[in-house]
Amino acid sequence: MNFQSLVASIHNTNRYLQQQSIKAVNIHITLRNWLVGFYIVEFEQKGEDRASYGSQLLHNLAAILQIKGLTAPELSRCRQFYHTYPQFSLLLPTRISNVFSIKPESPIFDSELDFIKNEIFGLSTQKSANIKEEREIGYIKEIFRTISYTHFTELIKIEDEIKRQFYELLVLKTQVSVKELKRQIATLTYERLGFSENKEKAFEVVKNKITPQNREDLVKSHYFFEFLNISQPHLIEETELEQALIEHLQMFMLELGIGFCFEARQKRILIGDEYYFIDLVFYHRILKCHVLIELKTERAKHEHIGQLKTYLNYYKKNFQDSNDNPPVGILLVTDQNKALVEYAIADTDKDIFVSKYILQLPNKEKLESFVNNELKKLVL
Repeated sequence: MNFQSLVASIHNTNRYLQQQSIKAVNIHITLRNWLVGFYIVEFEQKGEDRASYGSQLLHNLAAILQIKGLTAPELSRCRQFYHTYPQFSLLLPTRISNVFSIKPESPIFDSELDFIKNEIFGLSTQKSANIKEEREIGYIKEIFRTISYTHFTELIKIEDEIKRQFYELLVLKTQVSVKELKRQIATLTYERLGFSENKEKAFEVVKNKITPQNREDLVKSHYFFEFLNISQPHLIEETELEQALIEHLQMFMLELGIGFCFEARQKRILIGDEYYFIDLVFYHRILKCHVLIELKTERAKHEHIGQLKTYLNYYKKNFQDSNDNPPVGILLVTDQNKALVEYAIADTDKDIFVSKYILQLPNKEKLESFVNNELKKLVL
């Protein structure tokens, strides 16, 4: 072993064990907060003196506990965490109720907590005779061990169970940050999946787009503008749609994805002796390229694509910096007309993308079927 190998070995060992220690801390925090929620619910249901505390229970409890982080709002969140994930008690089918009945100063209390911890860490060899239940317990253990409590604080806000399970799957399969999870929820990733004919393939695309690596990752096949509250897109003019998007620029940029920086609206360019106007111009800080967006309140037509091609060629010649990648064009339409698009952009080297914007939500039953199938594959 040379000196560089020694340095690399220490760095790698430190990084790995540091990650494991952080993961262990996260699991303990999740376990603590779920149990705190369990204790509060148990007291509210069965406490002999629960009526004496009433609506001030959490405030009184926080004042007496004086534990850093366990404020009254956080205690309320712990209670919500328990109510949202009561199935975690399946990990502890015979012992969970024992803890509340044992005096905390008793040594048995610590041993009961050790038992609970071992169950959740997966150290227990206890098996269920029911295969379905065993798979369910396997999935519960997986999300408890893998998903951090800060992720759970976002997940418990989702009332729809199937929708929540979708985002659990997303966290398990992509290890997204809490910030990115919030962005995925805010931009209706779950609902967007409902419009895809091949949901398995669409889910793979979602995972790839979390951190875009190439131009294809930059563009979505469907964009949701439900935040505009426009029910009849064919009844509005393109300038009205553009104005509405500018007025909701923050939501629009969330919908576009990571890395978009707004540059201009109705960007004026001079071609020959005539002025033209590009609807919206962005710069993508990750892929280092300009993104030109044209809005249409109708289905895609070849003249729309030809227009966007002209703008891209102009930008390549007049605006592209030596450190930039070639610009990308996105045509947003009410209908893609896939056959026409296929022929119209065949020679563009994937500089142009045609996407559909949508104002309504998809069929819930199809999404539920997809999530349930993914859950089955995960716990097989």
